[in-house]
Amino acid sequence: MATSERSISEVLQDIVGNIQDIIRSEVRLAKTEVREEAAKAQSAGLLLGGGALAGLFASFFLLYALMYGLNRIMPDWCAALVVAVITGIAAAVTLSAGKKRLKLIHPAPERTIENVKENVEWAKRQIK
Repeated sequence: MATSERSISEVLQDIVGNIQDIIRSEVRLAKTEVREEAAKAQSAGLLLGGGALAGLFASFFLLYALMYGLNRIMPDWCAALVVAVITGIAAAVTLSAGKKRLKLIHPAPERTIENVKENVEWAKRQIK
């Protein structure tokens, strides 16, 4: 009886050890996935920031030129108001589109979550 108890004890220790190894591996995988996604986001963010800055300057001068053009057919204040309204509408549309796209980003490490679910099922089968 003592030998069978030891073998059950050893089997349980092996199972627990395997589960611990799996959990450590999943944590490493999650960290790697998060780092990869962060690097992609950083690269994209820098490009978007540079493009946005250049676009901001271009938009400013374009709007300024539009205001001067409208100034030839209407008073200064009215030309500035027309340009401001057009700019406000463009900003609202752009912000709305950006908000929708932001909702599509999934920062969770999906492969890790799936692996953890599989490992939990495996552990449940091992315990039975």
